[in-house]
Amino acid sequence: MDGQQTGPTPNPWASFWVVAGGVFVVYLDVLIVNVAFPSMLHSFAGVTLAHLSWVLNAYAIGFAALLVPAGRLADRIGRKRGFLVGMGTFTLASIACGAAPNVGLLIAARVVQSAGAAIMIPSSLALLLASFPPHKRVSAIGSWAAIAAFAAALGPSVGGVLVESTWRWVFLVNIPIGIAAIVAGRRILHESKDPAGGRIPDLVGIALLGVSVALLVLGIVQGPEWGWMSGRVLGAFAVALVLGAGFLARCVTHDVPAIELDLLRSRRFSAANVASLVFTGAMSGMIIASILFVQDIWHYSPVQAGLGIAPGAVLAGLGSVVIGRIGVRLPAREVCVAGSVLFAVGLAWWLWRLTAERHYLRDMLPGSVLTGFGIGLVQPVMTAVAATSVPPARFATGGAVLNVARQIGTALGIALVVAILGNTPTFDHFATGWVTLIGAGLLTAVASLWISVPKSGMSS
Repeated sequence: MDGQQTGPTPNPWASFWVVAGGVFVVYLDVLIVNVAFPSMLHSFAGVTLAHLSWVLNAYAIGFAALLVPAGRLADRIGRKRGFLVGMGTFTLASIACGAAPNVGLLIAARVVQSAGAAIMIPSSLALLLASFPPHKRVSAIGSWAAIAAFAAALGPSVGGVLVESTWRWVFLVNIPIGIAAIVAGRRILHESKDPAGGRIPDLVGIALLGVSVALLVLGIVQGPEWGWMSGRVLGAFAVALVLGAGFLARCVTHDVPAIELDLLRSRRFSAANVASLVFTGAMSGMIIASILFVQDIWHYSPVQAGLGIAPGAVLAGLGSVVIGRIGVRLPAREVCVAGSVLFAVGLAWWLWRLTAERHYLRDMLPGSVLTGFGIGLVQPVMTAVAATSVPPARFATGGAVLNVARQIGTALGIALVVAILGNTPTFDHFATGWVTLIGAGLLTAVASLWISVPKSGMSS
């Protein structure tokens, strides 16, 4: 049905499973692409790790820049319509990614893919929140986050198998899932809108945010090759800083800002976003570093690499499912602190135990278990904290802001790890990476301490 939805749907779980298809395909794509990364390096002659990292970073930056306007657009024109448009765009872009003849076109297709995801993800969360009564929303959000974690858990093993044929299958596998979600969504989803309507956010501010993050990532990625004190790197950082300041200024002065800074006045919401940015950066850096480690240092095949990191991803998925079910009864602050510390301990285990000699069960697996369980604790709770800290009329926008933080964290985390590893990473490079990521995990724990106690819903 069209128009504003006035209350929860009669069968909210039917809507849940439809939007879960969109969430699943977006997050399945994340780890599958990570597993395919070394294969892409070999497929495109003369391409460096820094250059190819833009296959990941262009997606993350585009996602970050477009999430807020996409969320606001969905609030205005209808979340069902936004979900279907986003799913269609993502599916078509996946076809273009799979057919890309060179890195340039692959990166361009990834930007389009990010636009589809940017429309779909906040729409899916808003549809979910509008479909469930208030007392069931935290559980539904936890289950929504658990689907993302479950998709990520499948990613390594599925990606490893697909890459054995060609890396192009990691994109083409999205097509049947996308088509099924679109067909089911047209029949099952109920339309909902922000009753206040409103104009599209500041497009200049959106552009400033995207270019600022892109230049910051460029400076980090190219720092080792160009020289950290070179004019190009310092110039990229300087312009990024100026554009970032311009973005914030427009958020303060524009009638319809790209990001409503008043949302960040909520200590609970702002703390969740800061912690999510840092943690997602650490998690993304850990994923790409571990995949490159087992393939470059231990010389694993893509299938072996996918299976090697799968236990951690599976534990993250299972942990998210459990926490999603019981999260309403858990203290959010303490859960996020505990998960962040477990994540850091897992990386510390790798720093202590990993060597150039293969000992998977003794050295790699324990760290994977700890990091995976830490991710399973943090991700669904952080999502629930942020989503339940905004008024109902801003469900899609609030979810978009959280995902902006995550995607910026993803881009910065990958850029930092790529800069540390260089084009020919050695064992010592990986050790430096583990130390850096341990610091990010502990920083997340500190940021999580600022999550305040809500007036209702999930505990402190």
